[in-house]
Amino acid sequence: MSTPSLARKQPLIKCVIWDLDETLWDGALLEGGGRALKPGIVDIIRELDARGILQSIASKNDHHVAWPVVEAFGISEYFLFPQITWNSKADSVKSIAERLGIGIDALAFIDDQQIERDEVRCFLPQVTVIDSADIEGLLDREYLQPQGITDEARSRRLMYRADIERTGAGEAFTGTRDEFLATLGMRLTIHRVGPDDLRRAEELTIRTNQLNTTGLTYSYEELDAMSRSPTHLVLVVKLVDRYGSSGTIGLAVVQKEADMWTLWLLIMSCRVATRGVGTALIAYLVRRAADSGVRLRAAFAPTDRNRQMYIAYKFAGFRDSGETADGAPGTVLLEHDFQRMPVLPPYISVIAEEDDVHNRPAPAAERQHDPA
Repeated sequence: MSTPSLARKQPLIKCVIWDLDETLWDGALLEGGGRALKPGIVDIIRELDARGILQSIASKNDHHVAWPVVEAFGISEYFLFPQITWNSKADSVKSIAERLGIGIDALAFIDDQQIERDEVRCFLPQVTVIDSADIEGLLDREYLQPQGITDEARSRRLMYRADIERTGAGEAFTGTRDEFLATLGMRLTIHRVGPDDLRRAEELTIRTNQLNTTGLTYSYEELDAMSRSPTHLVLVVKLVDRYGSSGTIGLAVVQKEADMWTLWLLIMSCRVATRGVGTALIAYLVRRAADSGVRLRAAFAPTDRNRQMYIAYKFAGFRDSGETADGAPGTVLLEHDFQRMPVLPPYISVIAEEDDVHNRPAPAAERQHDPA
């Protein structure tokens, strides 16, 4: 059996974090500056947004003074979780990463002050640090140029805005987490990848580093070939709730043999990590393999960031097989024996395009382990 390549591409920057004084605008606010934006800065901000690259602010200023200036320039909508405070820039950058739910290595930080840049380099060496004097060619940098810009990429900031609203509602909710999730009306659609999905599927393999079981990356052409292959099953996952669409948030790549399916890659967007959709997708795949009468294995390549995916597999009933993937050092194979079938979260409606496995009564083994 051939093994997919585990070569990793240089990760793209997912968020650009801007300083304000002498970076976004001329002068320092406390010295009477902030009357004009730097030349061309608005075009750069809009283009980054159009490419699906998020943006934020890390500035040492008084928020109640600086933020109205950002608003007056008509660009406040582009910045998520702005940190305008007298805390260290490293702390502000770290806080932005945590609130966005993305890795430190997916951030770029732009500042005019060398001492600020050096501090971020010292405490957060994974961050790409840029001198504001060098932003003229910023848009030409490879790590800021996605191979293909999807409609979902263009809407990424708006999806994050919806996430912020959703999170706020959850924090204000007085019941349990599951009770709140039940109010969302989540609908998870799982279907074979189609021509319109390929670019987004490729983007997921490149951009998603945390909720990623093996770190495999597939090109548009490879995904297209597998979508037409009888020996592969490539599924995309889309999520909608009462706050709107979260877009395509998951991907599964399965290699099919006569008596064995191998789940080579399972990816979930970090934006939906706390909503149970990973559990629902794994449950669907396990049930589908069981209904097809084949064994089911899942490849897993441990990193310092994807342990959550390993835990999800274990909770779903996968066990270490003691085998490793041929030609893939460090990649272990887990296997499901179908004795303890995973339970679909009751607050998610799973819509499978090809069958109605999600609507069938749970097998006896599953009902025995269902805490409900």
